[in-house]
Amino acid sequence: MLLKSKSWPWLLVGTAGSLLAYHGRWGMPLAAWVFAIFLLRFTRSTRVLSGAVGIWVAYVLGGAFYLAESGIEVFTPMFALILVYSTLLAVPYLLDRLLIARLPGLVGALVFPTAMVGAEYVLGALSPMGVALSSLGTTQHANLPLIQLASITGTYGITFILAWFSTTVLHIWERRLHWPDIRLATTVHAAVLALVLVGGTVRIAFFAPDAQTVRVATVSPAKAVDDRSNGLLTQYDDLERLTAGDPAVVRPALALVSNDLLKSTEREAAAGAQIVVWPEAGTLVREADRDALLLQIAAVARQTGIYINAGLLVLTQKAPYYARNQAVLIDPRGKALWTYDKSKPVPGMDMIEPGDGKVPVVDSPVGRIANVICFDADFPSLMRQQPNVDLMLVPSNDWQEFGRTHTEKAALRAVENGYSLIRADSRGQAGAFDPLGRSVGSVDYFTAEQQTMVVSVPTHGLRTLYTRIGDVFTWLCLAGLVLLTLTALRRRDRER
Repeated sequence: MLLKSKSWPWLLVGTAGSLLAYHGRWGMPLAAWVFAIFLLRFTRSTRVLSGAVGIWVAYVLGGAFYLAESGIEVFTPMFALILVYSTLLAVPYLLDRLLIARLPGLVGALVFPTAMVGAEYVLGALSPMGVALSSLGTTQHANLPLIQLASITGTYGITFILAWFSTTVLHIWERRLHWPDIRLATTVHAAVLALVLVGGTVRIAFFAPDAQTVRVATVSPAKAVDDRSNGLLTQYDDLERLTAGDPAVVRPALALVSNDLLKSTEREAAAGAQIVVWPEAGTLVREADRDALLLQIAAVARQTGIYINAGLLVLTQKAPYYARNQAVLIDPRGKALWTYDKSKPVPGMDMIEPGDGKVPVVDSPVGRIANVICFDADFPSLMRQQPNVDLMLVPSNDWQEFGRTHTEKAALRAVENGYSLIRADSRGQAGAFDPLGRSVGSVDYFTAEQQTMVVSVPTHGLRTLYTRIGDVFTWLCLAGLVLLTLTALRRRDRER
């Protein structure tokens, strides 16, 4: 018999909980705390191989569900990536099953969380998706006291707390609340969790950024203008055909959008904005017309005295990439301070030539400003590349099913690095977060004729330990996992 009759219900309950534990449209933060309790109960009550296979299937189902709820077609090359993810994320359960018998109590409860942190780190470092699909910690984006831990450990510390909670609860369950047996493990975990929550509360209450703020506006093309432009270009159904299209048809159609963005920029500048951010690929422009468009943007920047971060999709005729996804920051003098090419194209979606991976930064009277584009923000190492950043601009472009959750994930980058993060998200949910991860504004593209978000964010960020030490906590978890494994093996040899 593949599974013991008393074990399979725990697999079903844990799998159902895992569907809600992914950070998707229907995700529930509480599910991330409890789903692993039942999956661990399953693996500990069945055979090793059966348990590993069951967990792998649970994660495959969860990954497929996440793709579906995020509006991504399931059975594509992305599903092959889900299979790889599921294999690696099953390893912590397998290690827990193999080692727990020889590492009881508090020590044994640490196997699963250290292994889970290690699995997430490997996926985040090696996967072309970064941490977009693998970070359990981002599910807690609204728990402000808890997520302050990310300023020290990155989101991996939050994952550790969640996974440790699961093993501690299971420890209490297995020993049927017998206090002498559960006292140490329960007390230590409760003390650490209390310390994290109290410390986070203190950080929010007493270490908030300076009161001086800068007014930032994000603008997207009006839907009516976007639809009119697309209607003129229906004959060009992909980038290759569009780049080779008749300039007499393509140029005026694209100009409808760029002119609308320029008009919105002038309006927000007149209302007091000092920085205006366009979304990712806010306007398409032929390579031959790019310089002329930048001159128009520069003229508006000079006339209004503001910074404009313009998101452009530059149409080229270079195969196999027919576009360059760029953000150009223009200062109040009309000077282009940088041209940044998106570093991390979305696999299977972005047919663009990636940039060099160097995050641009500039000192300004309103703070030290840096810039990445959309999916780049799912790579923590890229987001902390530049030190002492105050404002991180993230022009983005999503779709309805994924826009809100993608913006929520970015809140953790703000806490990790101590900067205000402004995400201008066309066809998604624009959002802004202060250095403590607090939402200071949002607007949904699909509930407004023209998406405009206006926020005031601090001009000075908070310096965090995470930006200085990086993923030291993760490496300590991996070292601890090796030590726990060696200890269990030594005890096995003694028993023999």
